[in-house]
Amino acid sequence: MPAVILKDGSVREYGQPVTGLDVAASISPRLAKEAVAIRINGVSKDLTCIIPDQASIELIMRNDEEGLEILRHDTAHVIAEAVKELYPETQITIGPAIENGFYYDFYREKSFTPDDLVTIEKRMREIVARDEKITREEWSRPDAIKMFKEMGEHFKAELIESIPGDEGITLYRQGNFVDLCRGPHLPSTGRLGTAFKLMKIAGAYWRGDHRNPMLQRIYGTAWSTEQQLKDYLHQLEEAEKRDHRRLGAELDLFHIQEEAPGSVFWHSKGYSIYRKLESYIRNRLEKNDYVEVKTPQLVDRSLWEASGHWEKFREGMFTVDSEDRTLAVKPMNCPCHVQIFKQGLKSYRDLPLRMAEFGSCHRNEPSGSLHGLMRVRAFTQDDAHIFCTPEQIITETKAFCDLLKDIYEDFGFTDVRIKFSDRPEKRAGADEVWDQAEKALIEAATAAELSYTLNPGEGAFYGPKLEFVLRDSIGRDWQCGTLQVDFVLPERLDASYIGEDGKKHRPVMIHRAIFGSFERFIGVLIEHYAGKFPLWLAPVQAVVATVITDAEDYANTIVEQLRANGLRAELDTRNEKISYKVREHSLQKIPYILVVGKRESDEKTVAIRKLGGEAQQTVSLVEALAMLKDEAKVPE
Repeated sequence: MPAVILKDGSVREYGQPVTGLDVAASISPRLAKEAVAIRINGVSKDLTCIIPDQASIELIMRNDEEGLEILRHDTAHVIAEAVKELYPETQITIGPAIENGFYYDFYREKSFTPDDLVTIEKRMREIVARDEKITREEWSRPDAIKMFKEMGEHFKAELIESIPGDEGITLYRQGNFVDLCRGPHLPSTGRLGTAFKLMKIAGAYWRGDHRNPMLQRIYGTAWSTEQQLKDYLHQLEEAEKRDHRRLGAELDLFHIQEEAPGSVFWHSKGYSIYRKLESYIRNRLEKNDYVEVKTPQLVDRSLWEASGHWEKFREGMFTVDSEDRTLAVKPMNCPCHVQIFKQGLKSYRDLPLRMAEFGSCHRNEPSGSLHGLMRVRAFTQDDAHIFCTPEQIITETKAFCDLLKDIYEDFGFTDVRIKFSDRPEKRAGADEVWDQAEKALIEAATAAELSYTLNPGEGAFYGPKLEFVLRDSIGRDWQCGTLQVDFVLPERLDASYIGEDGKKHRPVMIHRAIFGSFERFIGVLIEHYAGKFPLWLAPVQAVVATVITDAEDYANTIVEQLRANGLRAELDTRNEKISYKVREHSLQKIPYILVVGKRESDEKTVAIRKLGGEAQQTVSLVEALAMLKDEAKVPE
């Protein structure tokens, strides 16, 4: 009798060969409905695949991460089928699943329009309603190439020709549509559901090469349930309202212009936020025994060659030639911090040495990737490097993670995810050094009781890292903080300390940041708060607005007292209706509007309106000052 071993270790026996779909149905109707694929001895397969006797299996469900990726890839096949039915002259190319959805690239002389997207999406829903059976086929390479060429699908034929010779060719067929694919896929189009939507059209070169034909890329989003789709579309709507570029202009915070691509012009209000963040993080670092340093902007290429950055990161560096020397504008601070560490003899008693810098860095990011404050060429890191002994890695990691958690909570980020990124393909240092660094970081993460997911191959070129991902108020993820364990740079740059045994030893270098960069973190904060900053961060904390001209002297007195108490206050004595003033300052996201008229002037009171509140509260000036001063305290 065929027997399969389930994920929980239990064994089920069957009287005849079974598929994943059979197993799911034998357990429960819900499983049979929700399952999208099966993992057999660790390998993902179609649900319709026959399971070998004594195989270990695991059902992949719609809501699983891999299950959702399969759904999205199936949706890409459905859009390709819809386009071929509607526009038969179109050639299909590739259509992968991506974060939050999928795309498919098409070659077509005539451009797709937004109206075409509506038509295509309607046909996609018809294909789902047909519930077409999806079947896997194995083909020889010559036959597959010949078939696609005869169909006029020259891009598909080229793809097959580029597949390594030892790999088999698998095709998936649904209705009259056939596509090259490894799979797995659903048993039929009907099981896909209708939780998808086409989003936009973009251009893309075939295989990413500008010398190749230009394709039309249609993006879509797909989810396992209609509610998830609805939530995602609502998130996009919210994100558009919160776009930091739009709010940056509306609130007069910053701007970026063509003459300085990827560089920020901070306006007074935006720079107020910047300086408040800098003051806040500096205070937190000082209390945690960091020393602050400042290093040069231009450094000779010889240092970057010695550190390995010239080889691994040269394309991202700006350079300048001067007096027969090539200098690079620093893209990061770490090699310079090693130079400070090397000045004078260091003892094990000097460690750990926590060296911080608000380092101004420049990286030659492609112009097409620049995006407001989120992706820039000129930025300032809240950077620090901890020089320590191998035995201190665990305690330093724990201390940093505690500090990072406290700081994120001060900004309202309580949902923080962690990724462990191990050695990349392009790296410096021997494998045994990486083994040591990865082992040390895993031990430190375990000791700090951190729960993390693996992010294979995404470490820095000199060491593995932990990436700290914040979830904002509308559910989006932002990678900001990082901690990297580095055994490579101290060796390459000849850093050492005298150990307890009187001999020279290499320090371990822990690279760490909390904001990541001031620019990007401010962009995240603008969108997280939708421009409504907490009082301690707000560029203007209060506006005193007059109802009548007779209250101007009293309004001036209030502003003076607010400023004397450390509050950032402005005065509005314009000859406008108070309703106009309140509306205008509310649109500027001013946290508090203090309204004064004849009665308030006579009684030495103020009418307080809080941003987002419906009613106003009248209190004495003394009470108002105490309340605002208390709320505006900077977290410590």
